[in-house]
Formats: sequence, C-alpha cells, structure tokens
Amino acid sequence: MATGHADPQRRERILAATLDHIAEEGVAGVSHRRIAARAGVPLGSMTYHFGGMDELLHEAFTRFADRIVAVVDEHLSRAETREGAREAVTDLVHTLSDGPRRDLILAQELYTLAARRPEYRQLTRAWMRRSRELLERHFDPATARQLDALVEGLTLHRALDDEAPRDRALTHQAVTRISTGA
Repeated sequence: MATGHADPQRRERILAATLDHIAEEGVAGVSHRRIAARAGVPLGSMTYHFGGMDELLHEAFTRFADRIVAVVDEHLSRAETREGAREAVTDLVHTLSDGPRRDLILAQELYTLAARRPEYRQLTRAWMRRSRELLERHFDPATARQLDALVEGLTLHRALDDEAPRDRALTHQAVTRISTGA
C-alpha cells in the first residue's frame, strides 16, 4: 500500500470504493474496515480523511448526486428550443433508466437514507433543486417540478419493470403532456 504522500488519490479511491460497496451491499453493509479493504488503503486512512461514517456517506452521496446533475445538465444544455428541451428530457429518461444499474441502486439507497435521516433529506432536496433549476431554463417552475418527478418516476419504473414500455415516443408523449398542459 502506498503512503499518503505517494498516494494523492487515496481520498478519491475511498469515496469510489464507498459507492461501489453501497451499490453491491447497501448502506447497511458499510464499515470503515470494508471500505478500507475495498479501496486498498490502511484502515487509519478512513479516520484521517473522514471524521466518521456519516461524513464519508454524505460526501460519497454528494459526489454521486453531483454526477447525476451533470448528466441532467449535459442533456438540457443542448436544447435551444422548447421542443428541443422536450427531446432532451425524453433522452434523459432513457439515458438514466438504460444506464448502469449501479446508479439506480445508489439513488434508491440515498432515497431510503433520506427518508430516515434529515441530513440526507437536505442532500436529496439540494439534488432535486439543482435538477429543477436546470429544467427551469426551459420550463416554468411548476412544469419543471412535474418534469423532474416524471424523470425520477419513469426512470425508476423503466429500470425495475422488465415489461415497462421502452417506447421513446411514449416517453416523449408524457413529457409533452406535462410541458404543454395537454
């Protein structure tokens, strides 16, 4: 194992190992010992880099949320018209639901933690607020809120239901209905 001075990416490896572990075992299976072993770092690195398990989990989930918001931004920033924004939201639903199963699991683990613990609710609220702000570049606030819920819901349904329609036109129809009030 490398020393801290020769291993400037140690903290990042710990965060990545934490998310990998959560995706495979769930939050309940997280321990300093397991994460240190997965990251290939000495156990003492855990307390050197993080004040405790909550700090580690919070930072790991913040990194995850930041990455998902970047995906949302990437899709929506391409849109130049209202119809382009509808297409971007449709693409986003399909990108997220057809993406890595790991992301779906991490999102659900975060939602479950947020349902029980206020500090994680703050993190999920910040994530949702950032997503809605990106949507508000193209839609009014009420529509942005509804579209954000649609993205979350359709992504979850499509990812968990093998019989859920994969029809992009159906997704676009739902986005259009919400964004036009039709």
